[in-house]
Amino acid sequence: MANFNLTFGSTFIFLLLPLLLQFPSGKSDLQLNYYSKSCPRAEEIIKEQVIKLYHKHGNTAVSWIRNLFHDCIVKSCDASLLLETTNGIKSEQTSSRSFGMRNFKYVNTIKDALERECPMTVSCADIVALSAREGAVMLGGPHIELKTGRRDSKESYVAEVENSIPNHNDSMSLVLSTFQSIGIDTEGTVALLGAHSVGRVHCTNIVQRLYPTVDPSLDPNYAEYLKGRCPSPYPDPNAVEYARNDRETPMVLDNMYYKNILGHKGLLLVDQQLVSDPSTYPFVVKMAADNGYFHDQFSRAVVILSENNPLTGEQGEIRKDCRFINKN
Repeated sequence: MANFNLTFGSTFIFLLLPLLLQFPSGKSDLQLNYYSKSCPRAEEIIKEQVIKLYHKHGNTAVSWIRNLFHDCIVKSCDASLLLETTNGIKSEQTSSRSFGMRNFKYVNTIKDALERECPMTVSCADIVALSAREGAVMLGGPHIELKTGRRDSKESYVAEVENSIPNHNDSMSLVLSTFQSIGIDTEGTVALLGAHSVGRVHCTNIVQRLYPTVDPSLDPNYAEYLKGRCPSPYPDPNAVEYARNDRETPMVLDNMYYKNILGHKGLLLVDQQLVSDPSTYPFVVKMAADNGYFHDQFSRAVVILSENNPLTGEQGEIRKDCRFINKN
């Protein structure tokens, strides 16, 4: 009986081994300080570059946060967003959902600094994640511990962008459903929308709340201010016509956003729906009252977002230039 058990056990392990080898090892998973041996200064270099770019172009910090959202919610956190249209690839940046996004060229400024230190080592996908983290800090937000080890996509998912990224006019139930599909709950969704605390919105995305009649959910005085910023119901999408998300602290990632929407001063329809929807309203109230609570929930949601279906191990590649897939 003992020999039978030994033989059976050996045979079972022998048969199981090929199956185990089909699954990636733990080394393929995202982990803290992934580059500690292969490129020890990787995270510090990204931080240095983000700070330099912030002091030259403060709006880059907002762009890094938006990049993370637009990259990670579409299929995977894999830097597919950064691919330009070339050689049969149509860039995700051409989607209407990417309207107003900018500063992509500065991603390669960060990448070039990393390539000088550690050639072909740090992925563009990790640059997207870590630059968003450092951008949030530059905007007065929390420091978020993020894992690394992502690899870069070899393809664009432009056909999936429209269905993956909620529109600012979508119903709150659809917005919540979209975030829940990648593991972010209602509380986390409310916190992530707090990124609207910084940056600005083009008039093309605002005028439907102002013309031909003012949306009754808007504060009348605020509506007059917005009409001053957006005097035409038909703004030129190529013109610099915009209103800041938050007039009080426009470049600080704080809970003023929630105070504003409670006062009927939300720019986008999705912002105001956070107040009118009974499932999101309690969290808006809590975040408006406690900036620390907002930062905690924002951090939690960003971690989940940044770990959405990443490419790891032998998947994808490490791009030399974030705009194009490697030639070989």
